[in-house]
Amino acid sequence: MIRNPIHKVLSSMQANRVRVLLMGGQACVFYGAAEFSRDTDFAILADATNLVRLRKALDDLQGKVIAVPPFELKYLKRGHAIHFRCQHPDTLGMRIDIMSKMRGVEPFPKLWQRRTTIELPDGLTCNLLSLPDLVQAKKTQRDKDWPMIRRLLEAHYFENRAALSPSQIRFWLSELRTPALLIEVATRYPKLANKLVSKRRLIVDAISGEAADLEAALRSEEASERERDRVYWLPLRKELESLRHRRSQKRR
Repeated sequence: MIRNPIHKVLSSMQANRVRVLLMGGQACVFYGAAEFSRDTDFAILADATNLVRLRKALDDLQGKVIAVPPFELKYLKRGHAIHFRCQHPDTLGMRIDIMSKMRGVEPFPKLWQRRTTIELPDGLTCNLLSLPDLVQAKKTQRDKDWPMIRRLLEAHYFENRAALSPSQIRFWLSELRTPALLIEVATRYPKLANKLVSKRRLIVDAISGEAADLEAALRSEEASERERDRVYWLPLRKELESLRHRRSQKRR
């Protein structure tokens, strides 16, 4: 069940018709891979009209920018996250992080088309990143994201393996990070597994049942993704440092 502070944030976004998709730890809760978080992360449509709506929602939540960059459209379009802290009594101290562009993740219109929509017991609706998009968004440098990806995929597998579809099998072969489960899927569906080898070479180890080799290949795959994320963020981090420096100079 969603926690009350998150409920207030979601209801404010809905009331102001903000085009956002819940992601991060709170979205993981809905997908059955619980992660405690006091933050609420959103992907957002970065256009002028939607940002006007977001400002109204943040006014309702008494949300204020707490770090660089400032709340401007150009920074969202470059791939920065903008951070807010809420002071409304129902959301006191909660942080909201907003992003519109992420490494390896499709543009927002496509994310919106394949979103997951759930209805809470009181009738409030919540739009989430689809599970494949959430998994992709979590392929970062952060240590905590990789165990979460694994749990998300395990939860999805155990919930859906009795009612299979080709798209689900392809998804699991492409993304599962648990050697035993990946071997299970690859050995049950070898034709489809072989078709995907060109896109994910480690499937060869899954087909052959080589658990130790597969584990090593998964670690290598993770290391490569972490490095790509590090490189992606280098110019963005440099820009943030420049903004912090300019802000510090103005305060002197």
